[in-house]
Amino acid sequence: MALTSELGKQIKLKEVEGTLLQLATVDNWSQIQSFEAKPDDLLICTYPKAGTTWIQEIVDMIEHNGDVEKCQRAIIQQRHPFIEWARPPQPSARNAKDCMVSYYHFQRMNHKLPDPGTWEEYFETFINGKVVWGSWFDHVKGWWEMKDRYQILFLFYEDIKRDPKHEIQKVMKFMGKNLDETVLDKIVQETSFEKMKENPMTNRSTVSKSIMDQSISPFMRKGTVGDWKNHFTVAQNERFDEIYRKKMEGTSINFCMEL
Repeated sequence: MALTSELGKQIKLKEVEGTLLQLATVDNWSQIQSFEAKPDDLLICTYPKAGTTWIQEIVDMIEHNGDVEKCQRAIIQQRHPFIEWARPPQPSARNAKDCMVSYYHFQRMNHKLPDPGTWEEYFETFINGKVVWGSWFDHVKGWWEMKDRYQILFLFYEDIKRDPKHEIQKVMKFMGKNLDETVLDKIVQETSFEKMKENPMTNRSTVSKSIMDQSISPFMRKGTVGDWKNHFTVAQNERFDEIYRKKMEGTSINFCMEL
């Protein structure tokens, strides 16, 4: 499958196990599948635009006891729907509506991804799971159903926004760390959206404009809960809710749609 980006280039995607992936990922798929984790590896398993960078920074800061200078990532990021891994994964989920909005703007500015088209066109693409890394519904439902069978810490983007200190404490416990209050408060401060938005290590400002054009949309855009209300029409919202009920039927997962 080849989709045209707004630069006029053909962005080639290939379906692997029902999920659309970029060719660079497909070319390395056998290595990904045969990957063997080390005892101290932590797998972060997020759907795109569901808090990946945020969780990475939190884990990094905890691992290095809040020392910003020492934060060099040694983290494996996993976006594919549930695959059985050797080590405990840490999924992070974000409500589908905000995720769709954020992914839409990310595709607008990321020239390594297909042009999303209009918001109306992208709405259809997303609900049908025809985006890179596949269906939000399959990803979230798959990990949610596995959380009690494996050593998994399932986090919600909205919970981190509401009470970052509490959620960071959960991550610390999961990692087997016990940091004092001063270090914890520093991690909360350094991993705030506002702080990361100004940090070149996290805001991708050093990435070439030919890859990520932040004049179209910043990599770290709003980081809010409920921005979907500025994009969804009444009809789209009603239709999405109906699709959500059908696709997520039988799951106990609940998302906060606004704070």
